[in-house]
Amino acid sequence: MTVAKPASMQAELVEGPVGPIEVLVDAAAVPHGIALVTHPHPLFGGANTNKVAYTLARTLRDLGYHALRPNFRGVGKTAGTHDNGQGETADMLAVLAWAQRRWPDLSAAPVVLAGFSFGAYVQTRVAQSLADAGHPAKRLILVGTAAGHVEGARQYDTGAVGPDTLVIHGSKDETVPLQNVLAWAEPLELPVVVVAGADHFFHGRLQNIRDIINRAMRESIDS
Repeated sequence: MTVAKPASMQAELVEGPVGPIEVLVDAAAVPHGIALVTHPHPLFGGANTNKVAYTLARTLRDLGYHALRPNFRGVGKTAGTHDNGQGETADMLAVLAWAQRRWPDLSAAPVVLAGFSFGAYVQTRVAQSLADAGHPAKRLILVGTAAGHVEGARQYDTGAVGPDTLVIHGSKDETVPLQNVLAWAEPLELPVVVVAGADHFFHGRLQNIRDIINRAMRESIDS
């Protein structure tokens, strides 16, 4: 579930609440915003080199965002231990603050949050923190969102998100059943884009993720 790191990708160590956070940066040629991309559960092999996280980052980079892919606590060179989403949320906010200092011209630019699986759950928490601070993200993109009871005896009480959130899920997801996400989305009146035949990791279906995001993001620009 990993990909090689291209020569054009930069690795950074960002100071976080409990120590360094390892971040891969895919820089856009002409940036107009910052995208934060989060990976699946670190205790089940998740890392920032995950193929879905890589796809999210490269898609958003090509749409004009500096795309940041941090490793969660305890993964790679990132300090700390797994904190069930709480410490990870604080770390992601620290990475965003670092990016806005690193690229001051983008300090007030749009922020896109994109996450996969456990990373999607974390991004719902990051989005709420940004909204509470009066600086809401422009867009939230959630793929294979951890919600309800999932494989590995884990339970996620995934919070509410905005109506323009882009939710993508596979019809044959064996880790987070589609019904879990539909049950979470229904009271929010939130659309879910279902990729027929896709499993949790979107094997052979990564292009579908790219196409769905490109279409949604470009439609929002045109409207």
